[in-house]
Amino acid sequence: MNPFFGSVFWLLVTLGVLVTFHEFGHYWVARRCGVKVLRFSVGFGRAVWKRIGRDGTEYQVAMIPLGGYVKMLDAREGDVDPALREVEFTSKSVWKRIAIVIAGPGFNLIFAVAALWLMFMLGRPDAAPVVTATPGSMAAVAGIQSGDRLLRVDGEPVATMSDAMDGIATALLGREPLPMVVKGRDGSQRDVVLPLQELPAGRSIDKYFDKLGLKLAPPPAVAATVVPGQPAAQAGMQSGDVLVAVNGKPVADFEAFAKVIREAAAQSPKLDVTVRRGQQTLHLPVVARYESLQGQPARWSVGVGAIPPENATRRYGPAKALGAAFAATWDTTRQTFTMIGKMVTGDASTKNLSGVIGIAQVANQSAQAGLPYFLNFLALVSLSLAILNLLPIPVLDGGHLLYYLIELVKGSPVSERTQMIGQYIGLVLLFTLMGLAFYNDIHRTLLS
Repeated sequence: MNPFFGSVFWLLVTLGVLVTFHEFGHYWVARRCGVKVLRFSVGFGRAVWKRIGRDGTEYQVAMIPLGGYVKMLDAREGDVDPALREVEFTSKSVWKRIAIVIAGPGFNLIFAVAALWLMFMLGRPDAAPVVTATPGSMAAVAGIQSGDRLLRVDGEPVATMSDAMDGIATALLGREPLPMVVKGRDGSQRDVVLPLQELPAGRSIDKYFDKLGLKLAPPPAVAATVVPGQPAAQAGMQSGDVLVAVNGKPVADFEAFAKVIREAAAQSPKLDVTVRRGQQTLHLPVVARYESLQGQPARWSVGVGAIPPENATRRYGPAKALGAAFAATWDTTRQTFTMIGKMVTGDASTKNLSGVIGIAQVANQSAQAGLPYFLNFLALVSLSLAILNLLPIPVLDGGHLLYYLIELVKGSPVSERTQMIGQYIGLVLLFTLMGLAFYNDIHRTLLS
């Protein structure tokens, strides 16, 4: 699927599922608190299908698939028949109104745990945290060597590259020294401290990662597989051959080998590939081909495969997967609040905010990567929706929750005038936040 249309499609799927589930939370709790629900809509705009349930609720599917909404009987929106006063929203106790409001974010939290639980049972492919550092980068200067395995990041043990990158990303936001424990290729352990306080303030996290220069270690320069009928096989290369040089240019790893192949073949497809086989050094005349493989864009290749990275897939049974899902939800929640706090205090740049364009791009990428990756993405977005909606900003669930907590303290509802002023302030804050996130998305897209 075209990347643009794929991004749009998976964005609609993401928002459709998560926002509808959020609204279902409000609906389900409202019904159990005795509030009459007038309409439950999947999508917005003109209805393409609807029916009236036995409970009198109008259920519909609307044309614009960007979530949904729940319309309850509410005296603030018009006159209410005295006979229906007992099933009207504002007539309910403050505790019931709090339950109805908090149910939306609560269902998003439940969805996040459920998605992570299923992801851990399926198993999300991941690599061991074996890393390398770009020459001259902050990580290289701090002492990270090619082939180092990360054991601990900021005191927390890491088993996968994803775990390591999550911990490093959180530390980058605060720009504070980051202690790590690494194990070298010789098996010895040592402490390394990344001086993140030296990073310039006000940059986006992707710029920080570029400056840090820490990445997954590339495969060694070894021909793990040689595809029959392809140029390398025709030239006599065998599986297990150590790749030494291309046209006399040494290669340090498989990534460098592939890069040199592309650059050299662009000048002339006839290549001299030097390999080491046991005690022998051989020069193989390889004629590269420019072709598309497995639906990928056409490029120069010789039909050699690399040693795959060390597998660190986390796959558990139902009980252990549930525990891992709760742990991952807690860690992500803590990291999110840490990021929000650092943005509020100015310790982290607002350039790290992403909007609908960024979400659409990641949705498409995760969907293409496979179901476990998409489930993880849905969990992260669902959790973000829960946290965002609980922020004490009027027009969001957290703003309504704030009003009800004030009502509990003072013993009477917040005045309508105060609520209206709060709504205007909330709309300004929300549109400012959305505009900033949209600007960041456009800026990143233009620079990419």
